Amino acid sequence: MKASKYKFFIFVNLMILLNSINSHYLAETKQNSIIKLFCLQSVKEEMMKAGMEYSEKIANQTCECYYEEFTQTASHQDSKTRCKLETQESLNNNE
Repeated sequence: MKASKYKFFIFVNLMILLNSINSHYLAETKQNSIIKLFCLQSVKEEMMKAGMEYSEKIANQTCECYYEEFTQTASHQDSKTRCKLETQESLNNNE
């Protein structure tokens, strides 16, 4: 009888642990997709304002950079500035 209670206790704790891990990754995925959605729209608007042809590849690279920088620095402006410069340098090197 004690062994079955112990196994049940372990099982419940394992389920709680797995659920919390899953919740964390789900929240992170939702946050990433929302941030990326806003970022892609912003990049598209800035490219159009600059008279550039919109490139989904460039927008995705810029937004991936932004998300990585933002998660490391937690500064919107610093992340935006750094990734904007990286994208401009990349475009200048490809010309």
